[in-house]
Amino acid sequence: MSLIFVLLGMTAIGWLVAHKLKKDRELRQQQLLARRGSGVLQVDVFVVKPRAIQQTLDASGTLMSNEWINLQPEVNGRITELNFREDSHVKKGTLLVKLFDGDLQAQLQKLQAQLSLQQLTLQRQEKLLAINGISQQDVDNTRNQIASIQADMQNVKAQIRKTEIYAPFDGVIGLRNVSLGAMVTPATVIATLQQIDPLKLDFTIPEKYATLIDTHVPISFRTAGYDQDFHGYIYAIEPQIDENTRTLRIRCHVPNPAQKLLPGAYADVKLVLKKIPQALMIPTQAIIPTTRDQQVVVYRNGKASFVNVQTGIRQEDFIQVTHGLAPGDTVLITGMMQARPGVPLHINQVR
Repeated sequence: MSLIFVLLGMTAIGWLVAHKLKKDRELRQQQLLARRGSGVLQVDVFVVKPRAIQQTLDASGTLMSNEWINLQPEVNGRITELNFREDSHVKKGTLLVKLFDGDLQAQLQKLQAQLSLQQLTLQRQEKLLAINGISQQDVDNTRNQIASIQADMQNVKAQIRKTEIYAPFDGVIGLRNVSLGAMVTPATVIATLQQIDPLKLDFTIPEKYATLIDTHVPISFRTAGYDQDFHGYIYAIEPQIDENTRTLRIRCHVPNPAQKLLPGAYADVKLVLKKIPQALMIPTQAIIPTTRDQQVVVYRNGKASFVNVQTGIRQEDFIQVTHGLAPGDTVLITGMMQARPGVPLHINQVR
């Protein structure tokens, strides 16, 4: 018996709740009809306020070594010394590779002996010349022979230098392609030498942004494998636009003291073109595109007013208005398509 009373009570409560919801729904409908009958449009609005923004540009770039060369000999020969380890740091001026120069060293010794003999001969001839025991022509001939031998010695020394490869800058040696004792030619790449601190970063931008770029402008970028931003600055700009791609090539200086970054890596570059401290930004949905211009609907004295605007920088959800609005203006962000000039407005929500 008690169960029956409980069920009856629950049924009564349910009917009362349903009746209340129905009455509330009918009341809202009556209010809406009353407003529609009076011609009032329900809208949400946005109050225009100045704020700081910056115009950024995304670009695709490539990291490059600051300096880079192939280690190649100037002459044919056999390798007698490899004075480096792969993937090792070397200092500028370090002798890295030496080719066999035994024949050249022998030529140099022969010339040195000839030079010594001619210098002694010249000393004797000068003493004889002082007592008119020899002609001036004989002395001059000996001096010419000495000069000729010295020139030959310089030539042989130059040939010996061609059998040596020195590091032209501080850097890191790559993987070597030859072994000790191998025969090489000027076309043989023994290894590479790269300077990877700092690095260079090259990227291109569309020509329409060329006037907004200058040296010493900072940039940031990301590369695969690192969840962090790296930084650098522009230090060189190509002096002409590429006529095929209509882009401008930019080069940046990137410090790399920890040598995390490697040459050849792809970089997502972000560049700040300009900063605007007092920009008027409105939601993008407030813009009404027309065949000739762009408009927004402004809430003025409780009514709708259509205003032509000019826009600038576009962000994800907002767009800059450069002309047509002032700080404090209230623009519609809903109901724009139903609005007509002078129609009464009722604000539901202010953003």
